[in-house]
Amino acid sequence: MDALIFLLALPLLLLLSILPHPILYLVSDGLCFLLYHVFKFRLKVVRLNLELSFPDKTFEERKKIEHEFYKNLCDIFLEMAKNITISEKQIKKRFRFEGVELLNAYKKQKRSSILQLGHFSNWEGMLSIGHYLDGIGYAIYAPLSNKYFDWLIQKSRRKHHIELVPRLETIDFIQKNESEGNYAMYGFISDQSPNVRPKTYWRPFLGIEVPVFTGAGRMAKKFNLPILFAEINRDRRGYYTAKISSLVENCKDYTENELSDLFLEKVEAQIRRNPSQYLWSHNRFKHRDKASKDV
Repeated sequence: MDALIFLLALPLLLLLSILPHPILYLVSDGLCFLLYHVFKFRLKVVRLNLELSFPDKTFEERKKIEHEFYKNLCDIFLEMAKNITISEKQIKKRFRFEGVELLNAYKKQKRSSILQLGHFSNWEGMLSIGHYLDGIGYAIYAPLSNKYFDWLIQKSRRKHHIELVPRLETIDFIQKNESEGNYAMYGFISDQSPNVRPKTYWRPFLGIEVPVFTGAGRMAKKFNLPILFAEINRDRRGYYTAKISSLVENCKDYTENELSDLFLEKVEAQIRRNPSQYLWSHNRFKHRDKASKDV
């Protein structure tokens, strides 16, 4: 069944991928109308997330954010398809970076580094950073259950000189690289909602108590890796700039939870500046009722 679904979807993905950008965004406008007005894709989740995050905003203000979010979401969906065949020249024109020299400086010092970001703006476009790195870049990810789509995603991302590391293999993978002197950059998207366990770390995020992933901080402390943050901004439709800045130089001076706090503070500041660019369709606050209970 997985193979059949993949074979049925692949022609459509390839067709979208070869469309010129102006036509691609016309398709995106149509998709936005369908998802938002017709199918109301995850609309209840989006509205609840916005209501919880911005209780001081009026319904009309949140409605405007909501509409802009769906436009952005559809662009991201189709830009991900475009990445299957996009050329290096095209991606460099449309996705710019500032501060990559900070990552390359660590490589020259024979140190690996961690680059953290949230699900903000075009996070998928961050993978093109591989074109600018002196060494190898790895993205930590959760493999898809459909192995055929997983293969396609890996193939699409490798063209940007980025390799994927399954999330559950991260510790062993970094340990092996460090022991062999293979210094690299490891990219983490760390604002998802983890499963709740007895030792889960909870903290406020946009005013709501949520469980927090601490994996990036744990890796940074274990291997003494500096952490950097990528702030992505949409310059105009289809064009983005990612600004890379230092978050923590010496992670051993902080606890894992403190490192997570520093990262999430950055993400939250981004969201408050431009809320429509965040991934509101993700059920980030689904565990909020468990915050004061034993789990």
